[in-house]
Amino acid sequence: MRALQKFAVACLALALSGSATAQFDFLNKAIDAAKSKIGPAGNLLDKAKPVVDSMGIDEPKEVEIGNEFAAVLLGAKPLLNDPPLQRYVNTLGRWLASQTERPDLPWTFGVLDDVGFNAFATPGGKIFVTKGLLMRMRTESELVGVLSHEIAHVVLKHHVNAMQSKAWTDFGGEAASSYIAKGNLAEYKGKLVNLGKEMYTKGLDKGDEYAADSAGVVIAARAGFDPYGLPAVLQTLQAQSAQDNNFSLLFETHPSPTDRLESLSKSMNGRFDSSNGSVGKSFAERSKEFSR
Repeated sequence: MRALQKFAVACLALALSGSATAQFDFLNKAIDAAKSKIGPAGNLLDKAKPVVDSMGIDEPKEVEIGNEFAAVLLGAKPLLNDPPLQRYVNTLGRWLASQTERPDLPWTFGVLDDVGFNAFATPGGKIFVTKGLLMRMRTESELVGVLSHEIAHVVLKHHVNAMQSKAWTDFGGEAASSYIAKGNLAEYKGKLVNLGKEMYTKGLDKGDEYAADSAGVVIAARAGFDPYGLPAVLQTLQAQSAQDNNFSLLFETHPSPTDRLESLSKSMNGRFDSSNGSVGKSFAERSKEFSR
């Protein structure tokens, strides 16, 4: 509970502190960039969205479960003590999330004090990237690609769907709604939380990762950024060793970068050739903007 309280305070600090001028200037420029048309790519996210059977988890419950997952993540790795960087990532992430079909979730983004290369999403809209990942980003559009991939997991309810699928088996095929109706809400919730914890060590289904890649490039393009930022990150990952401790967890929980690039190439298939998306500003420039 203490970790969750600290997280809530940090979220408020990220949302309310810093220069409003810098943040709104950032958004205004992003809006201008987003005016370029992205052609037939606009409906790719809708095509990727699966049919969701909530099985008793409505949006408030989704957010509540996500908060508990966030507390677990923050218990393992704290937020980086860099307010300007936190404000920047939070503002960028919220702009990207506003381009999706779920803009009204309580989206919050943070940077973990971890030298490893990774990013995490929780149900309900809490997104984290590591300091080590940011250190290896060459352009703003690459960071946009990573954040958009994680946002897509939330929009498409991948974690919720995976938890519910596994919970259905654990409950012996009994519908969750019936299980809850019998007064077993606490046990059901506990099972879901434990299942969620497993996801961060075992990963989601490969199909979910491919879908998040495909949807992520659409989100980036909608926001006015170069949609090829994510493929660029995957190309960088191709050159890394799975035995490197800084990358091992990501390789263990995701399909290979080569397989992801092949899947993404098929889904993009020239749809973004006329997107005219921006690679964004340098991190040095953004740092100055959000330090004011």
